[in-house]
Amino acid sequence: MKELFRIGQIVPSSNITMETEIPAMLRARESIFPERFTFHSSRMRMKSVTESELKKMDSESDRCADELSDADVDIIGYACLVAIMSMGKGYHRESEKRLGKRTSENNASAPIVTSAGSLIDGLTALRVKNVTLLSPYMKPLAKMVVSYIENEGFKVLDWHTLEIPNNLEVAAQDPRNLREHALNLNLDGADALIVSACVQMPSLPVIKTIEDEIGVPVVSAAVCTTYCILKKLGLEAKVPNAGSLLSGDY
Repeated sequence: MKELFRIGQIVPSSNITMETEIPAMLRARESIFPERFTFHSSRMRMKSVTESELKKMDSESDRCADELSDADVDIIGYACLVAIMSMGKGYHRESEKRLGKRTSENNASAPIVTSAGSLIDGLTALRVKNVTLLSPYMKPLAKMVVSYIENEGFKVLDWHTLEIPNNLEVAAQDPRNLREHALNLNLDGADALIVSACVQMPSLPVIKTIEDEIGVPVVSAAVCTTYCILKKLGLEAKVPNAGSLLSGDY
């Protein structure tokens, strides 16, 4: 049975969180399961989170898939939720199919997950319908994210965005502050909270704490991406202290 997996990530050049939180979750999983993981990244240029820069960045994702498939990784995660969602409703399916074709043509076929598609799949696995969310984006992009999620069949009851355009500043946010933002949302009727609809805004240290306090599942784009990586690899989606989605029940 395979026990060593190479995890490939396509990341914005200014992203420093996805290469922190994904490994942290999978390292925590190593404490209870025999599988081991190595991590390999390819980068797309992006410094400011604007629609024009995101679209320009996304055009580099094919090259990144080629580079990661050169390393014969077992799976590739596209680690920028808003880049995918800014390209049009349902675009995660097109992106995953196209990038998968690139790896196949490079004779190193690897399943592709996107953080955008993973968020949708994670919410679907939890069997929720009504959600609330926090994001760091400027309002036009945040509204685009809300619209994208609702187009997938969910109802966003309330949301708040921090309006931070610089991607490194997003990564510098203290995750402990997310609790206050979360508790200021109208959580009445919410089946789940997306505490970070962005793979760059750190949230892992507070997911379990906030979930215990509000009594509904709490997820992030990074948690959902980890869930989908594990499911695609045929592994149990269980990670200690990462919230309900990674409890092993889904």
